[in-house]
Amino acid sequence: MARTILITGATAGFGRAMASKFAKEGYTICITGRREDRLEDIKAELENQYGVKVIALVFDVRDRAQVTAAIDRLKEQVERVDILVNNAGLAAGLAPIDEGDVDDWEVMIDTNIKGLLYVTRQIAPMMRKQAGGHIINIGSTAANLVYKNGNVYCATKFAVDALSQAMRIDLLPYGIKVTTINPGMAETEFSLVRFKGDAERARNTYAEINALQAEDIADITWYCATLPPHVCINDLTVTCLTQANSYYSIKEADRIKE
Repeated sequence: MARTILITGATAGFGRAMASKFAKEGYTICITGRREDRLEDIKAELENQYGVKVIALVFDVRDRAQVTAAIDRLKEQVERVDILVNNAGLAAGLAPIDEGDVDDWEVMIDTNIKGLLYVTRQIAPMMRKQAGGHIINIGSTAANLVYKNGNVYCATKFAVDALSQAMRIDLLPYGIKVTTINPGMAETEFSLVRFKGDAERARNTYAEINALQAEDIADITWYCATLPPHVCINDLTVTCLTQANSYYSIKEADRIKE
């Protein structure tokens, strides 16, 4: 029987690349997101290319009722979920704390923290019942070092790290692995979302930076998910060569040398 992976936020970026990676390896794929048209396109593409079963669930992780209803539908289609990737997340705005947009704060907190909790609360009991599973939470280098004007976004990723540690403790007796992957700068839709569609500002973010690609994170996720049963990577931080941490990149290095 094919193993099943559930990936939130799978309409673009890391999530879409992960879906393709695991489909290529024969997994049953459950993809979730808010954009139904994209989900259906991805579903058709993966089924046609790899001949695997793909389940598309349209819901917003911020809405607890939608999450519960969607996972209830999923339970009617699969017997178990072997891997949960809590990938849905975003940054909104880049402003000092005294000028921040409260609506942006709400979106980040509701998506990055509460959305992760809502989905995990539905899937973790399934994994406990099946006596095994793997929860992979996508964090950020922003969970390790706060940067200027990153305030609330960084706080949400620090929370993801804390929750991952707590999950690892609480789920330890049931053979459930918990891994946090903390990517640095990655050339996806991340900056386009953060800057609310300002494509030029998003492009400038990656100028001079040979940034990570979505496929890099998909490969790392695959590695973490396919280690021997007794091995669990607790947390993994990855950057491109031209970035040292969430603040220092080759751009800052050049200024320091001057």
